[in-house]
Order: sequence, then C-alpha cells, then structure tokens
Amino acid sequence: MKSLTYTPRVLTGIASGGAHVPTVHLGSTLAASYLQAYFTVAVFMAAAVGMVGAMLGVGRLLRPTRPQDQKYISYESGVDPLGGWGQAHVRYYLYALLFVMFDVEAVFIFPWAVRLEALSTYGLVEMIIFIVVLALGLLYAWRKGVLRWA
Repeated sequence: MKSLTYTPRVLTGIASGGAHVPTVHLGSTLAASYLQAYFTVAVFMAAAVGMVGAMLGVGRLLRPTRPQDQKYISYESGVDPLGGWGQAHVRYYLYALLFVMFDVEAVFIFPWAVRLEALSTYGLVEMIIFIVVLALGLLYAWRKGVLRWA
C-alpha cells in the first residue's frame, strides 16, 4: 500500500504572476482529499441553511395574517395581565435549584452504577462521599424550612 505524503514544489516566474515570489503547489492527493472533505461539509451546511430559509419563507407566504391587538398581550396562565413586573417568591427558585441539584446527582449515579464492578471499592467510597454531601445539603434545606410549600 502506497502512503500519501506532502511534497511541495516551489515554482517562480510566470506561475506566480510575473514576480519572483515562490508559490507552493500541493503535490499529493492527500491535501486535495482533505480540502474536498471541507468542501463537502460546506455544501451540506449551505444546503441546510437554504432549506431552513426556504421553509421559513414558505411558511410566511402560506400562513394567514389576521392582526389583532389581543394576540400581542402577555399571557399569564389565564389571569388578566397586570401592569408592570410581577415578582415571584424566592421559594420557587429554591425548589428549582434543588431539582437541578438532584437531577445532576442522577446523571452521575447512572454511569457509576453501570461501571461499579470496574471501579471497585474506590468508586464505592467516592459515590458514598458524593451522596453524603448531597444529603447534607438536603438536610440543611429541610432544617431551614425551604421545603415547606406554605
């Protein structure tokens, strides 16, 4: 099997526009295939952008347009919108933070459970430490009363 290598050839004179500046020509098919791969990616990206633009354009042409003032009012879960900005209670953000914390815990526990035999005792001790730290955070939130809804 023949290996493909880069062998530049330096030409001067007319090939470089009349000046005596050396120009490098790629003497292998390796560089050509490399650039061809990028060209293929560029063609597919252009096709994807073109298809998205065509779909948005066709949708804009075909959709019905019936402007109504009520369509532009903010929707607040069935309640008439109030003027200004409404402030939510901090407790809702704490619930969201606790959810994210335990969701991330699940993301770490599943791969650990799959590879438990390969990780042996070290992996078990590390996961116990991880779960204890999260349990301490939950205990702290519980003691502070964050988990009470009312």
